[in-house]
Amino acid sequence: MTRAGTDRAYADGPHSSHPALRRMAPFAVITAIALVFIFENRSHVEIRLLVPMVTMPLWGALLIAWALGVLACVFTVRRRSHRHPR
Repeated sequence: MTRAGTDRAYADGPHSSHPALRRMAPFAVITAIALVFIFENRSHVEIRLLVPMVTMPLWGALLIAWALGVLACVFTVRRRSHRHPR
């Protein structure tokens, strides 16, 4: 004999009730894929930084771009949460 309430609570998994885990899961998956992509590209490339030409490993440029994107997301989410209190 099973209890309907208990079965329903674990139907989606034991951690489905934690909103922080649900929000971080896509970030963790995308981060893992991005880091694999970044570190697989090890060749040296020339990159123009407005005026100077810089020769650096492609993984370094991709890592810098990824970090700037993460910072932009963090500031955007933080700014939205301050603007619209719950």
